[in-house]
Amino acid sequence: MLGKIKNICKTTSLTYDIYNHTTDVPTGKWNLVNSKNTIFFSLIYLKTLEETLAETIKFKYILFYQNKVPVALAVTQLIKFNSAQLNFNEFPCNISDTIKNTLFKNLDVGVLICGNLFSCGEHGFMYNPSYVKANEAFESLSIALRDIRKSENSDKPSFILLKEFWPKSFNSSDYIKEHDFREFNIDVNMVLPIDQNWKTFENYLASMRTKFRTRVKKVFKNSEEIVVQDFSFEDIDNYSQDIDKLYLSVIEKADFKIGKLKATTFKNLKQNLGNSFIFKGYFLNHKLVGFTTSFILGDAIEANHIGIDYTYNKKYDIYQRMLYDYVDLAIKENTNELRLGRTAEIIKSCVGAKPVEMKLYVRHGNSISNTILKPLVELISPSEYEIRNPFKLQID
Repeated sequence: MLGKIKNICKTTSLTYDIYNHTTDVPTGKWNLVNSKNTIFFSLIYLKTLEETLAETIKFKYILFYQNKVPVALAVTQLIKFNSAQLNFNEFPCNISDTIKNTLFKNLDVGVLICGNLFSCGEHGFMYNPSYVKANEAFESLSIALRDIRKSENSDKPSFILLKEFWPKSFNSSDYIKEHDFREFNIDVNMVLPIDQNWKTFENYLASMRTKFRTRVKKVFKNSEEIVVQDFSFEDIDNYSQDIDKLYLSVIEKADFKIGKLKATTFKNLKQNLGNSFIFKGYFLNHKLVGFTTSFILGDAIEANHIGIDYTYNKKYDIYQRMLYDYVDLAIKENTNELRLGRTAEIIKSCVGAKPVEMKLYVRHGNSISNTILKPLVELISPSEYEIRNPFKLQID
């Protein structure tokens, strides 16, 4: 039976359908909205996540219509977690003791996320501005998300979270605040603008100040025994146990330990997305000691998940080598920017990345609790960070 709920937005002209599985979603209508075939909204990508993570995450998909024409879509992930799954020392923002003790202590928390747990950016909601205005789009989204929450019956999530918006979208995304969502900022996303004069990695090095160029050469010297190999999906399958172990070693240090990916997920992504998904293995004496993944998004590369054997990281500068290999990939792909994600701001700024603020929005399912949430959210702030500028001239 088609896992679909049909609804009419109460005060806007939009209607919407909610689907429980990607196989239920009408492909043609979905792709009309995702007309640029953005990977993180593609049904093949979403199906891969759904098939490998359904045990821990409940997925739902929303299509919005205006006069039967698809004009917007949304992707949601319902998760449950408790304080044991959060590493507050590594959390992507400063959270006061008040919030820790009020919201998370000895409590299982359900969160309905409009967005993607496994990538950083606007991967939860998309609308066509030629057909629908931002205020109407976000009002309809708010209504649909609250309806999904209500439909969970006894397992209703406590919070609805929209993650994460780039500064260029703030003027539009802020409309969600008219519907009792509270905004807050998390740690910055480190983004390297790719200078169009960088035709090769050597051009990139030449643009650096001597101190930082020397550092790059030292990293490559220390990692000269490391062999980097592009993986096919068969390679990922063959090294699946090593990949899971390396990934787990990084996850254990992460702020969020929910919905872990597996080698199976990476294998299926490579098999389904081909050259749009890059998986590189890092070998030392024929032993896999690290890996990186990234998505080719046309005008940008998103550095995604990594795995590292920390036993070898310091001596061989594996992590720093990975960062420079990401830069090399971005230059070769002739993209405009390299998105390196949150955390490790200093080391990423030494590569040339700049901090970009990102905004999230949250509301509590209970109206009284949502009122209390406002002063609590104000206690959340981005972590402090330092950055360096490695270039002779400031890169815009």
